[in-house]
Amino acid sequence: MIDQKKYSRIIRVLVWIALLVLPVFILTQLYIVGKPESKPTQAEYVGKETCIECHQAEYKDWKGSDHDLAMDYANDSTVLGDFNNATLERNGQTHKMFKRDGKFFVFTDGEDGSMKEYEVKYVFGHFPIQDYLVEFPGGRLQTLALTWNSKDSNWFYMADSVYQNMGVDHNNWLHWTNQAQNWNSMCADCHSTNIRKNYDVATDSYHTTWSEIDVSCETCHGPASEHLKWANLADYARKDIENYGLVIKTSGVDNHQYIDNCARCHSRRSIMGDFDPHSHSIYNHINPVLPTEPSWYIDGQIKEEDYVYASFTQSRMFMNDVQCNDCHNVHSGKLVLEGNKLCLQCHKATDYDTPNHTFHKSYGEKGEGLVSAAGVKFEVGSGSQCINCHMHGQNYMGVDYRRDHSFRIPRPDLSEKNGTPNACNQCHTDKSNRWAANHIKEWFGISRPFQYGEAFSASLNGDSSADSSLHIIYNDDLFPTSIRSLAINYLSDSPKNDSLIREAFFSIEPKVRVTAVERFNLRSQQDLEALLPLLNDETKAVRLAVINKLSFIDESQIPVRYLNSYKKVKKEQFDVLIYNADFPVGKFNLANYYYKQKDYKNAEKYYLKAIEQDDELYMAKINLAHLYSAMGNPQKAEEILKNYLVDNPTDGNAQYDLGLVLSENKKYKESLNHLLKASELLPNNKRINYNIAQLYKFFGVMDKYQEFLKKSE
Repeated sequence: MIDQKKYSRIIRVLVWIALLVLPVFILTQLYIVGKPESKPTQAEYVGKETCIECHQAEYKDWKGSDHDLAMDYANDSTVLGDFNNATLERNGQTHKMFKRDGKFFVFTDGEDGSMKEYEVKYVFGHFPIQDYLVEFPGGRLQTLALTWNSKDSNWFYMADSVYQNMGVDHNNWLHWTNQAQNWNSMCADCHSTNIRKNYDVATDSYHTTWSEIDVSCETCHGPASEHLKWANLADYARKDIENYGLVIKTSGVDNHQYIDNCARCHSRRSIMGDFDPHSHSIYNHINPVLPTEPSWYIDGQIKEEDYVYASFTQSRMFMNDVQCNDCHNVHSGKLVLEGNKLCLQCHKATDYDTPNHTFHKSYGEKGEGLVSAAGVKFEVGSGSQCINCHMHGQNYMGVDYRRDHSFRIPRPDLSEKNGTPNACNQCHTDKSNRWAANHIKEWFGISRPFQYGEAFSASLNGDSSADSSLHIIYNDDLFPTSIRSLAINYLSDSPKNDSLIREAFFSIEPKVRVTAVERFNLRSQQDLEALLPLLNDETKAVRLAVINKLSFIDESQIPVRYLNSYKKVKKEQFDVLIYNADFPVGKFNLANYYYKQKDYKNAEKYYLKAIEQDDELYMAKINLAHLYSAMGNPQKAEEILKNYLVDNPTDGNAQYDLGLVLSENKKYKESLNHLLKASELLPNNKRINYNIAQLYKFFGVMDKYQEFLKKSE
């Protein structure tokens, strides 16, 4: 028989033990053992249709904007060009634009130079021009040279405007059927949402995908599936969710963060992979180009297309916390105010919107208009508009007038010294820089502020005092990050600059660190030890700059404590090379990688592929010649260098390379001839003179031997 009372007591004791032990167990698991790991939910792209209900005003602004019309399928409502059997005569060829069975076609010069028919599958942009895309094998979309001028309603051939006097034909990589006009690599990333390039290097083909064909909400705000979950929560449950569940933060950020959100499209840049919206730094995806030649003038003014970022981030506006949406409605792209009212949001009208500042006529006054160097007509009175003095521009892509966003004071005095443009003479094309400079002195006095281009120009001209000016620029936080980075870039090779460059390794700015690594000279083991910690930098662009700098360092020289990091970044480097191997330069870089690994078979393969894509990529030919020498085939090296020098006889380094190869091939007299040419072109290269001396010694011409031996000392 069971003692019921005793049994009940046991049960009560066990229950109390459970009640006491369970909380202890739970607390132990949470605070001692730790919370169980839960993988955060990865936000997914859900499309603009999910945004409209709550964001109707933003959607209304966006609809019809440049972003909305960035790309679309070709149909009667999207095609703006005249396809009613229109023709364009060019170089003795008649190009035709027409419709058949509801589809759009062109008859134009094809990949072999002959006239062919192509179907237009997509439209690209809308104003002031509209481009058209054609499908090619291998998943390629190519941008037709036949372009519709939406502003003036006529057809033009884009290459004639962009590549004037370059004789671009089907053999040139700039031809519309070749890689320079390939949508997958050149355009897609900035004209559609959630682009995945998916380039297959083995088959040299694409499997490119997108979430939405145009630049939609999630391009800027990131994938919104978690935001939708936030929107469906009760108010009390929303407060603990950061940034409303959105991946990219676009409000409550400083102007650096805000503008970086735009940089991945509105900048000249190198790309390290498909965009990751979860990354916290643009330098994990792109490396923006600094505003220097050849795409900018020495003082940072635009020369080629710059897409705004590098210009704006060198401006005083940027340094005073101005950001894109202070002037632009970011959803429509339109200005928030027209005319000088836009600038008078910050600048006092009584100081700046007055004849005592502009010294130009107002609208309605008598006079004659001007036609600028870009062919833009400026009416009487337009000289009093802020943007025409401080944001001058020029035409790109034929008829697209774009303004310089560096917001600069016209400096005709520096135009005389450095050959840079200025707004005065860009309008008053019949006047001299001196004429404009004298007017500036008359109106604003003799004194002029220092402009960083003066130091950069001095450096390029070998002025020994430039380094001190560059040190001042770098150490002054009032200069923009890009300009401080350029100051590092322009430093001379003097060892006295090493300490500043090493100091820049620790900058909080990724671009400064990248530039410092690129500019750093590896002279000793101590230098190597200073560089290696940056293999663990938090930013991908910095790590890649380091591994590129280590390209000619053998792995055996890497200390054990850095070896794992070295191998990891080496893998990152290879992935980026593969990602960009659709470009001729990408194939060239991949070939260089294999060359340094002594994988000569793959190096040869990708040098040849690079040259096949772009026959004018001369460095690929030079490196291929070096490769053949390394492979023990100097005859092939000789052939390549001779062919190269037919078009480039003034390349002293190539003359030198050919001279060495000819010596390998025992063609000593011919070798001497090319080495002498190299010496004329590169008179300060002591190594060339030493080789010449040795050949003269071989020939027994001792007076010449002594002459060139002395030059080599």
